[in-house]
Amino acid sequence: MNSKHVLLMAAAAGLLFSQDCGVYAQPAPAAAKPLPFVSTIFGDNMVLQRDKADAIWGWSEPGDSVRVQIGDNIATGIAQADHRWQVKIKPPAYGGPYTVKISGRETLELHNVLVGDVWLCGGQSNMGLTMRAVRNAEAEVKAANYPEIRYIEVAGHPAYRRVDVVDGSWKIVSPDTAERVSAVAYYFAREVQKEIHVPIGLVVDALGGTPAEAWTSAAALRPLKDFDVPLAEVERLAVEGAPEYGNYIMHWYDTYDMGLKGNWAAADLDDSAWKPVNLPGGFAELGVPDSPAVAWFRKDIILPDPLPAGRALMFLGSIERMDTAYVNGSVVGASSWVENPRVYFMRHGLLKPGRNSVTIRVFKSKPDGGFLGKPEEMHLALGDHSSVPLAGQWKGKVSVDARPPHPLPIAFENWPVMPGVLSKGMLAPIAPLSITGALWYQGEQNSPRGYEYRKILPAMIADWRTLFGQGDFPFYIVSLPAFKERSVAPVDSDEWAETRESQALTAASVTNSCLAVTIDTGDANNIHSKDKLPVGQRLAYCALAKYYGKPVVYAGPTLESIERLPGSIRLHFTHTDGELVVKGEKLEEFSIAGEDRKWYWAKAHIQGDMVVLTSPSVPNPREARYAWQSNPAATLFNGAGLPAAPFRTDAWPGMTQGQRPY
Repeated sequence: MNSKHVLLMAAAAGLLFSQDCGVYAQPAPAAAKPLPFVSTIFGDNMVLQRDKADAIWGWSEPGDSVRVQIGDNIATGIAQADHRWQVKIKPPAYGGPYTVKISGRETLELHNVLVGDVWLCGGQSNMGLTMRAVRNAEAEVKAANYPEIRYIEVAGHPAYRRVDVVDGSWKIVSPDTAERVSAVAYYFAREVQKEIHVPIGLVVDALGGTPAEAWTSAAALRPLKDFDVPLAEVERLAVEGAPEYGNYIMHWYDTYDMGLKGNWAAADLDDSAWKPVNLPGGFAELGVPDSPAVAWFRKDIILPDPLPAGRALMFLGSIERMDTAYVNGSVVGASSWVENPRVYFMRHGLLKPGRNSVTIRVFKSKPDGGFLGKPEEMHLALGDHSSVPLAGQWKGKVSVDARPPHPLPIAFENWPVMPGVLSKGMLAPIAPLSITGALWYQGEQNSPRGYEYRKILPAMIADWRTLFGQGDFPFYIVSLPAFKERSVAPVDSDEWAETRESQALTAASVTNSCLAVTIDTGDANNIHSKDKLPVGQRLAYCALAKYYGKPVVYAGPTLESIERLPGSIRLHFTHTDGELVVKGEKLEEFSIAGEDRKWYWAKAHIQGDMVVLTSPSVPNPREARYAWQSNPAATLFNGAGLPAAPFRTDAWPGMTQGQRPY
C-alpha cells in the first residue's frame, strides 16, 4: 500500500491519526464502577425486537425480585449470587412508543421505546464510517428524518477479562444526529423500512483496523489451531491484570522501553548527556544502523508570541515501524502504518509561546527503517500556515537495542488486534440482546491472510450465534469493494481477491447468510470509499429477499457451471434476472489459463446465460477467472443491475494460502 493510499485512508476517517491509521487511544484504567440496575444497552429511544421474547437484564442485590412491564406484558426475575438479574418478556405489537417500567430495589423507566427489528452491525472502519463522510454528505444528513430508525454506537473497548457493560446511548435518526450514524447501517435501515414499515434498531458494534479474530471468542478460535500463541499471551496478560491495550506492542514497550519507564518525553528532562543526531536519520549515529531498536529523539523549538490562531499540525513524513510523538510531555499521535506520512493534530492549549519540547519515540524494525521521508516533510504547521522546520539537529538516545536474541512483539499494530479482545469487550456485554440478525463489513485487516479467512469467518459467525442464543439468525456479509491501483495484466495472486473468495465461500456454505457484492464500488486511492449507499442497499436486498420474503433481486450473476471445450471455455450463470448485461464499453476482466497456469486476458461474449471465453494465446484453456484483482473493471451485471461477484474456477495456490497470523 503506498503512502497516498494510507494518507487518504486517514483523511476519510476525519482524523489523520484515526484507528485505521494505526493509533488507538486506550483510556487509562478507571476505578471500577458499580454495576447498573439496568444494563446500559437499554435506554430511552431504543428499539426492542418484535416477535420474540426480549431479554432484559441488570444488577441488584442478590435475591431482589425485579419486575419488568411493557404495555400489558409483565415478567419477573431474581437477582442471583453474582447480582445479575434477567427476564424474558414478550413485547407488545410492533410500533409504539412504549414505556418500559423496571422495578425492584430501584426503579427505572425507559421512555419512547419502539418495538421493531434490531440489527447488529459489526466490522471495522467501513462499517463504523459515519454519514459525515459519504458522498453528498450535507444533503444526505439534512434529509435524514426517520424517527422510526434508532441507533446506538457501542464504544470501543478491548478486554482481557469479563466485561459487563458498554458505553453508548440510543439516538433517533434526524438531521441533528444522522452525521454520527454508520452510513452502511443507515442506508440498510432506510431501504428495509421503506419496504416493511417497521421500526428499525441499529446496534453499531464496530472498530477500525480490527481483524475478525478479535471479534471471536477464544473457545471458537482454539479449534482452528492458528491462534494458540496469541491466545496464550492474552491469557497471561489477563492473569497479570495488565492494561487492556488489545495489542502486543504496547505491552512490549511497558516491559522493555527504558525511555517509557524514565519518562523521557518530560518537558523538563535533563537530556544534556544525549548524543547529537540529525533527523531524518539518527539511528546510525546512535550505533544501531542495521538492527531493530527503539530510540528517543528530543528537540526544543521556539514559537512566536502570540501563537497564531487556528489548529496546528505536526508533519513527520513516513516512518518505519512505529512512532509516538509528544509535545511538552503530552502524546499528540502515534502510528504503526509503515508508509503512512505522519500528520498529527495539536490539541488546543498544547503549544505555548516561546520554548516547546518535542519528543519522538521510534521503533525501527528493519535496517532501512526509521525516518523514511525527506527533510522538508518534517515540520510544524501553525494555525496561520507558517512553518517551523523540524528536520536537522536533535538529541537522541537508544532505549531498546532489540537485535537478536532480544524478543520482539508478536505484531506491531497499536490498535486492538489480539484474538478475542473485542468479543469480550464489545460483544459479550450486549448478549443476549434479542436481535433480528447481523450485518458484517470487514476483511481489510485480514486480507494478508485472505485464504485463512474462509476458516475464521464461519467460526466467528457460529460463535456469535452461540453467544446470542437465538438460533441461526441472518448474517449478511459485505464483499470487499475495489481498492488500490488496477493492474493492466492478469494477476496471478491478490490478497483482496482471495479475501473476497473466502467471503463468497462463507456466504455460500453458512446457513442463513448472504453476500452483498460491491465490486463495482470503491475508490482506488481511498480504503474508505464514499459510496456507502449501494453497500447498504445491497445488504437490504439480502434481508428483504431472504428474511422478509419480498420479491427482491439480491444477487448478481453467479457462476453455476463451466464447460471446457477445444479452444474455449463456457461459463453458465444463475441469478441473471432475465439477461446478462455488459456495463461499460465491452465485457472485460475475464482471464483464462492452460495447464501452464499462465494467465491471459480473454475475449468474452455473452450467449444467453453464458459467457464464452477465448484467447489465441491459450489454445487449450483449462481455467477461468473474473475480476481477480484488488481493483478490477467490473463489467458483468444482471438485468436488475447487480454485479457478478469475482470468482475463479481453479484451486491453484495463491499468495495468502499458508499465511498464518503472528
